[in-house]
Amino acid sequence: MTLEVRKLAKTYGNGAQATPAIKELSFQVREREFICIVGPSGCGKTTLLKCVSGLLPATSGEVLLDGRRVTSPPEQMALVFQEYGRSLFPWMRVEQNVRFPLRRKRLPRREADRLVSQSLAAVGLSEFVRHYPWQLSGGMQQRVAIARALAYQPQILVMDEPFASVDAQTRADLEDLLLSVWERFAVTILFVTHDIDEAVYMGDRILVLSARPTTIEETVAVELPRPRDQVRTKELAEFAHLRGHVYRAIKKRT
Repeated sequence: MTLEVRKLAKTYGNGAQATPAIKELSFQVREREFICIVGPSGCGKTTLLKCVSGLLPATSGEVLLDGRRVTSPPEQMALVFQEYGRSLFPWMRVEQNVRFPLRRKRLPRREADRLVSQSLAAVGLSEFVRHYPWQLSGGMQQRVAIARALAYQPQILVMDEPFASVDAQTRADLEDLLLSVWERFAVTILFVTHDIDEAVYMGDRILVLSARPTTIEETVAVELPRPRDQVRTKELAEFAHLRGHVYRAIKKRT
């Protein structure tokens, strides 16, 4: 499933109070591609994701999934946000949180059980199905959020700075977890991050956004070998070169 963004623009307010957030963006995401989006603080990364996922109407332009215009959250897409504590229901156990979105699909009980079990196993939480979110660490809570998205069987996974609120070691672990999930489930991922190292480490391509009103400053191809490794990959000269290149692109107009 391909995702295409055509001349997308978003302005908040009207008249003299109008504030342009996104000037005009156009790009494509190929099936099973891992795309990272970076840019200066406040440049409209979250606004872009909300428009792409149908949560926020664009002022102009359009978003297409396999040629069909997105006007509301599509069945083929799942979202994972930074604030995992707010996205999980604290009164529900882990298994119940992961199962909850499946109600929309009205699946047979046995199939729902299989998807929940498979997704929790994929993120290493099979032993925590009876726990509540508040009994888990921040990293484990974000694993629950990822498992919930996977159980929904999306073709496209949209993620808004999902690892920004955890410590450095947990972040590295979650990065590797997500890469393994991406390869195993063959999903397409659109991943917003403010961390340049993270974007270079994970992505196939990086979309570098400009300061607001946002345009695409540059698209950077990441041709580092896979599978990636937290030590060996980051010791490569090409990794350092790409990190510096993306940093300079972000700072170009800030």
